[in-house]
Amino acid sequence: MNTPYPFTAIVGQDDLRLGLLLNAVSPAVGGVLVRGEKGTAKSTAVRALAALMPRVAVVQGCRFSCDPVSPDPACPDGPHPAAPGVARPARTVELPVGASEDRLVGALDIERALAEGVKAFEPGLLADAHRGILYVDEVNLLHDHLVDLLLDAAAMGASYVEREGVSVRHAARFLLVGTMNPEEGELRPQLLDRFGLTVEVAASRDTDLRVEVVRRRLAYDDDPAAFAAVWADEENALRARITAARALLPRVVLGDGALRRIAATCAAFEVDGMRADIVMARTATALAAWAGREEVTADDVRQAALLALPHRRRRNPFDAPGLDEEKLDETLRQAAEEEDRRDERRGDGGPGPDSDSDSDSDRDPDPDPDGPGDGGGVPPQGGGPEDAPPSPSEQSPSPESAGAPDGGQDGRGGPAGGEQQPVAAAEPFRTKALSVPGLGEGAAGRRSRARTEHGRTTGARRPEGALTKLHMAATVHAAAPHQRARGRSGRGLVVRRDDLRQATREGREGNLVLFVVDASGSMAARQRMGAVKGAVLSLLLDAYQRRDKVGLVTFRGRGAELVLPPTSSVDAAAARLETLPTGGRTPLAAGLLKAHDVLRVERMRDPSRRPLLVVVTDGRATGGPEPVALAARAGRLHAAEGTTSVVVDCESGIVRLGLAAQLARDLGGAAVTLDELRADSIAGLVKDVRAAGRAA
Repeated sequence: MNTPYPFTAIVGQDDLRLGLLLNAVSPAVGGVLVRGEKGTAKSTAVRALAALMPRVAVVQGCRFSCDPVSPDPACPDGPHPAAPGVARPARTVELPVGASEDRLVGALDIERALAEGVKAFEPGLLADAHRGILYVDEVNLLHDHLVDLLLDAAAMGASYVEREGVSVRHAARFLLVGTMNPEEGELRPQLLDRFGLTVEVAASRDTDLRVEVVRRRLAYDDDPAAFAAVWADEENALRARITAARALLPRVVLGDGALRRIAATCAAFEVDGMRADIVMARTATALAAWAGREEVTADDVRQAALLALPHRRRRNPFDAPGLDEEKLDETLRQAAEEEDRRDERRGDGGPGPDSDSDSDSDRDPDPDPDGPGDGGGVPPQGGGPEDAPPSPSEQSPSPESAGAPDGGQDGRGGPAGGEQQPVAAAEPFRTKALSVPGLGEGAAGRRSRARTEHGRTTGARRPEGALTKLHMAATVHAAAPHQRARGRSGRGLVVRRDDLRQATREGREGNLVLFVVDASGSMAARQRMGAVKGAVLSLLLDAYQRRDKVGLVTFRGRGAELVLPPTSSVDAAAARLETLPTGGRTPLAAGLLKAHDVLRVERMRDPSRRPLLVVVTDGRATGGPEPVALAARAGRLHAAEGTTSVVVDCESGIVRLGLAAQLARDLGGAAVTLDELRADSIAGLVKDVRAAGRAA
């Protein structure tokens, strides 16, 4: 048996260790999500925690680890007779990223259930983790439906497996620990909320600490047993402290004052729902027990907020988790002052805590007369950027300039030949749904049609390997003609393995959305580039919601650049977009060829993930000999390989050249204007109505 790295030998990472220990003291806290860069002892700490957990008594032979004192009455291996149990160490069960649903929740033998009426159930990882630790490394890369099943089981303390009317339930209470590297993509906010606590970890920049980390790791690798023996006393002391804190926990008092501080904090930070309040209360109670106290203090509430609220503050995928500690301290101070005033009123015989009246001294003596309300505030009177006339670079070019250097520039950058500073993106909006035609087989998502494990049933086929989704009608239809030959005499249907049919289902897949963005001088006008960035940001939000991978190619000046290789981290793409500079010529062909190279590599890496190419440009091409012809040939190269393409036409002004539409024809794709890209666009609605009329 491998000797785990001692928990007490971990250098630094105080928040990580505290979050894990609080869950060991009170599993009701709801687990912990560990976010951080590579190589920061995330996995090491989780595996080391298992050695500190108290041993558990289980019913001998029970595959579901029932407690002999109070066995689960619904245990599939039950009922259990009264008998002494056996003690074993708490388990740490790891859930691989590529695990199937049956591996997680367990599998039913459908053939035996149909033919014999027997619930033959093979337990999954949730059963193995009962009364132990369930560790999910890279939880952000786990399929969404598996995360949903995992968090549902963690919240209910039980796992339910249902297959075609056959149902099995078993207890599944465990300490849930997930780790993730935010660079590889974020979890959805609603999934983040299901983790009780979150901690951020990063490698120390202190030289002495880094030296000590390396020294200890080398010593452990040389002789794990000898290294663990050195830390045995510290490990035993910490194990005893966990046991004592667990025993103290039921006696800890969470007073009304602490509860009001918790409620005031959650309200001040505008977290959704009530889960944050409940988790903060449980965490503050665990903190008091860990400190050996029988009453929750203000410091416990503050520490609980720092652990329980940061990941619940995200409002969209581009918000970084975090908590403003100055605002937290101010909120707690105000809550304490309000509590003092309530105590004074009680002492003076004044209005009780349920009274709606406040003394005049508690009211704002000088409310803002210009604040919200009737007549409050004066609307701006023009002069803003949106009221300014279009700059010369926004005027529609003449047809003769379409293949020439960008007007008003010297071919090296902006109007004076230099690169222009990045501009802020306009407000994002809800976009129209863009999809890849046909039926794919890629990773589960929400964009294009695909054959998936989840979705509506479209047919049946013979199973290849283990049966996962039974098509009942097709199975009965296959078995019915053979009943007399098989000697059927009773009411039951005689079913053989050859009769079983797997349901084929159709759902949605995630795609690779590769953005090719024109950052040349023709896009450099501030208002125009802001609108373009707003459109790309809107498409990135859409890609996040549809579970896509994204990549970003930009072209300007003398060539094209892969700013962001394909990744699941949509917020990384948004960060690159924010700092995108503009200026120079328009090497459109270079951008398209760079995109072709990227897609060629990605097809080899992940053949099942179908690409969607989104080109954001006004269609102009400049620089080098025959730039327009080169761009057309590059577009036809994508069309020849069947890449689904969409050109977002950024051309503005009264006179339009239609160059983006021509590029779309070369790509074999569609062209939409910035206005038509909006889901609520009137122009797009008219276009759809006209298309429907022509089809009729």
